[in-house]
Amino acid sequence: MNQSELKQSIEKIMDEHYTGTLATVVSNKPFTRYMTFFHKGLTLYTPTSIDTHKADEIDANPNVHVLLGYTGDGFNDTFIEFEGQAKIKEDAETKHSLWNDSLKAYFDGPDDPKLVFLELTPTNIRLMNKSGEPPQSLDL
Repeated sequence: MNQSELKQSIEKIMDEHYTGTLATVVSNKPFTRYMTFFHKGLTLYTPTSIDTHKADEIDANPNVHVLLGYTGDGFNDTFIEFEGQAKIKEDAETKHSLWNDSLKAYFDGPDDPKLVFLELTPTNIRLMNKSGEPPQSLDL
């Protein structure tokens, strides 16, 4: 698979899957939780509250790891491993452009002062379990 096809396969997974795991680093150890993800190109975004441990963890160490795409159908499910750098985005433009009404269960709206988005910029993305092929890394 060439790099263009690989990028398309990765973006297709990002388009079709919204729930994945986000791992941050706490005291030099990984800590993982399920999150909801949106994307613009290859950059992932996930909403959270500024008052969560995630925000503190990212301030201390911006390295993150995401698994996205596994459906639990069994062996050979295609998914991505995403390594990147996170930063907290709390500007109105980001909050309004990424707002989704499903977030109403957690926030008062895009102007809720507790709402922030974590912007995850990839440093490495690997496509896993594509038709039994070995993992493939996208050149970034």
